[in-house]
Amino acid sequence: MAQRLRPARPRLWFELGLIGLSYWLYSLVRNAVPEQALIAQQHADWVWHLEQSLGVAVERSVNHGVNSVTWLIVGMNYYYATLHFIITIAVLVWLYRSHPGRYAASRTVLFVTTGFALVGFYFFPLAPPRLAGYGFVDTVAIHHTWGSLASGAGASVSNQFAAMPSMHIGWSTWCGLTIFFLAERRWVRALGLLYPAATLVVIVSTANHYWMDAVGGLACLGVGFLATRLVYHRWAYQFPQIPASWQTHLPEQRLTAVGAGHRD
Repeated sequence: MAQRLRPARPRLWFELGLIGLSYWLYSLVRNAVPEQALIAQQHADWVWHLEQSLGVAVERSVNHGVNSVTWLIVGMNYYYATLHFIITIAVLVWLYRSHPGRYAASRTVLFVTTGFALVGFYFFPLAPPRLAGYGFVDTVAIHHTWGSLASGAGASVSNQFAAMPSMHIGWSTWCGLTIFFLAERRWVRALGLLYPAATLVVIVSTANHYWMDAVGGLACLGVGFLATRLVYHRWAYQFPQIPASWQTHLPEQRLTAVGAGHRD
């Protein structure tokens, strides 16, 4: 029987270096994939026609409806550009500080999810709705805001056809589930669940993704959870709040202070 891998106390500089290296590699690989415009458009045609045949092609109506409310769509542009990173980093910091025993496994879920997303970017280049030619509004271009590296000046340094799967959904759902399962206050847990739901509305309203891209993001997240389960023989959120190896070295008062107000 394989020996179980147990999360140890996370080390700050190692984690910062790992996150920095991982994001650099993610950006490098994501943007190094050849921008196959013709194939990406063909995939967009396939996705859009599939949604139409299923009667669920609602993205264009949502995009036009929300775009008519200027303050709302401008806010969504900035939401799309910023919260994707800010919330994910904030949740990682919170995990590191308040749930060190669960940090390594939870972080592994996120990293595996992102790794599988790169496979999708490579093998299924997809033109986002705003570039697909079906009458969608590119809300960043129309309202002259910065809201996506794939619009405006940022387009020259970003792969515009890395729409499937949506890591906005993969990462936001990881954040939401982490908050829901580990936060103590009910209203915070509720906000955790609302975050990926709001993100889904944003990615559709801004015409950056089809809702099927969101399905792809959730599929990658599912693979991340399953892979981590195989590695650690336990679901990511089932570990004790503080690693057992750390508890034996902590003074009693310090252990009590760290654990106060949190569940195992």
